[in-house]
Amino acid sequence: MKIMVTGATGFIGSHLVPCLLDRGHEVVAVARDETKAFKFSWYSEVQFIAQDIHAMEGKCSYDEFGSPDALIHLAWPGLPNYKELFHFEVNLLADYKFIKSMVNEGLQQVLVTGTCLEYGMQNGCLKEDMPTLPSNPYSLAKDTLQKFLQSLQQETTFTLQWARLFYMYGAGQNENSLLAQLDRAIENGEKRFDMSGGEQLRDYLAVEDVATRIVNLVEHVELDGIFNCCSGVPISVRELVERQIRRKKANIELNLGHYPYPDYEPMAFWGNANKFINETSGSR
Repeated sequence: MKIMVTGATGFIGSHLVPCLLDRGHEVVAVARDETKAFKFSWYSEVQFIAQDIHAMEGKCSYDEFGSPDALIHLAWPGLPNYKELFHFEVNLLADYKFIKSMVNEGLQQVLVTGTCLEYGMQNGCLKEDMPTLPSNPYSLAKDTLQKFLQSLQQETTFTLQWARLFYMYGAGQNENSLLAQLDRAIENGEKRFDMSGGEQLRDYLAVEDVATRIVNLVEHVELDGIFNCCSGVPISVRELVERQIRRKKANIELNLGHYPYPDYEPMAFWGNANKFINETSGSR
């Protein structure tokens, strides 16, 4: 397959592109900064296009992007500022116009990464058939984009795969993310690490596993709908941090309760991975 990836140089994209290449796919990698892309080992193996799709105002050409068989749309500026209004004032409409233009010109398969925050403040195990209750601008914009694209399917035939991402860790993660901050504190020889109480339960996957699951999904061209991209196993944030400390063989004290718990997510939630596993288990 020829697969176009937006946000190719981002956290997920930088792992997804080599995974696609390893599986034998032809990749059209799209990102704003070619200088950044040039630093990746996969740069010479892809067709790279330097483009900000959010600035195109829907004036994109399917042919100019190489007429791909499928689009994996990762690009979404402004994270992790979940509460900023630009998510639905700017990103939502820009994404919809971009994808609609591509579909209208012949694109047959679209995979978009959503977010577990679309479920809102619901606690417990989250399944794809549960109602969405987004409680911040970012999750509202993602949830609305999914509904917009479902409506577009009523007018134009294409496959829509919506991969709801949960929590990720690994090389290239945001420097302000929890484990990145912990690793930096360990490297700097700090004696204490400030964090929340750590009792909240979350669902974490290594970014390499996230990339593999996205590739598995896009290869199943017959599948349409919403899929949780998650481990299905809850873990406390404290245990996650303690595991990383043991892995690093570090001696650092946790200053628990230094930060309050986030107000944009419930205390205990994780994904149900059964649908994804059951429907993508066959080899392609």
